[in-house]
Amino acid sequence: MRTLRAVRECPLALRLLFINQCGIDAGFYLLIPFLATYIGHDLGMSAAVVGLVLGVRNLSQQGMYIIGGTAADRLGPRVVIIAGCALRTVGFTLFSFGNSLPLLLAASGISGLAAALFYPAVRSYVSHESGERKAEAFALLNVFATIGSLVGLLAGSVLYLTDFRICALTAAGLFAALTVAQAFVLPAREVSAGHDPIVRELREVLANRRFLCFAFATTGMFIMENQLYMLLPHGAQHVSGWGGAEAVLLSAGAVANLLFQFRITRSLEQRGGGMRWVGAGIAVIGLGFVPPLLVCDASPPRGAGDVVPRLLVMISASLLLYFGGMVAYPPVLGLIPRFGSERLTGTYFGLFYVLSGTTAAGGNAVIGWVMDVGERTGRAWLPWVSCLVFGLASGGAVAWLYRTRVLPCSYPAADAGAEAGSAAGAGALDGAVQDAVRMLPGQPRVTDDAADRRTG
Repeated sequence: MRTLRAVRECPLALRLLFINQCGIDAGFYLLIPFLATYIGHDLGMSAAVVGLVLGVRNLSQQGMYIIGGTAADRLGPRVVIIAGCALRTVGFTLFSFGNSLPLLLAASGISGLAAALFYPAVRSYVSHESGERKAEAFALLNVFATIGSLVGLLAGSVLYLTDFRICALTAAGLFAALTVAQAFVLPAREVSAGHDPIVRELREVLANRRFLCFAFATTGMFIMENQLYMLLPHGAQHVSGWGGAEAVLLSAGAVANLLFQFRITRSLEQRGGGMRWVGAGIAVIGLGFVPPLLVCDASPPRGAGDVVPRLLVMISASLLLYFGGMVAYPPVLGLIPRFGSERLTGTYFGLFYVLSGTTAAGGNAVIGWVMDVGERTGRAWLPWVSCLVFGLASGGAVAWLYRTRVLPCSYPAADAGAEAGSAAGAGALDGAVQDAVRMLPGQPRVTDDAADRRTG
């Protein structure tokens, strides 16, 4: 009820964007989870071709986020969102006719470019419209994305039994409907004037070392989040011997997200601001890789008496990942626009996604290599411990940035007694730390007014 009430309290534009995000994720999960099986099994192509097609989609998406971000700043996010949905319609339609490699590659590249357009644009629009309630708005966006993913997976599982082409055409039809609806209903926002050349604006963002430090500090969160689709399903299938274990993990996490995401975000915002808890949230994600250590060396299951407790262990790991993400993800997105000028909001989001996506891809490669090493050497615990280290290191880095007041967010007021007794010493220490960061070459100074703004 709280979530529904919060949605009703949002401006019309935000409510439309929430519905749009639900549709985007529903369309994505209608098709993409079944694409590899379609190419490899139905079309009989090699694993190398499957990897190539999926890699083209990832590369065109991750590498082009900056284009979507800068376009949103200059043309307005509404135009870019509509263009992205229209491109996704074309890409998914091509998949329905894609029985040759050139068509599959074209469809994959267009679909990835479409996502690179509308993801930064949607987040830029949400950031502008939500004012000082950014974290809550991004929490609601996450809830609607989860609803869309569940609907898409369920519908896609049914439609794929009929024909993959039906999945593709249904998803394309959904994106076509989103394109038309947004063209007629989504309000236009005034575009910021006075833009410098794109290269100069990119240099401005890249010179913001506070932002770069924050982007790299949070990479562990995205690396571990991707393990919901790689390491955790692999581990769950291994210890349970059941191919449906992945669906159980994702469904449990999705239900938890629907029930608790908004409550957690609002509660943390009322207790000192969400950024205060981001480091702890990322650390909780890392701790999600501890429960599997209890069963990763187990022998093959011999019946339900083995399967059920092992699945419960893996579900607890999935829930820890989801709960840590519920704590960390909304305030992270809410903070990104506060690093620089409002006219560059889309550019900041675009570059953040480029950096996080690139490092997540590299992290996935490392985790995959560690999984192979663990299997060859009999050290099944190795990838789980590696992810735990990623999580604790990333959480510690973000917590350090927060404690040293590097981040442009609000900080809790000092206790009155502490201020009376040690204001000079604490002020000198904090000032020294902040001055050290501010004196980095090329580092823009953040004023006290900017540091006092809340994260949502």
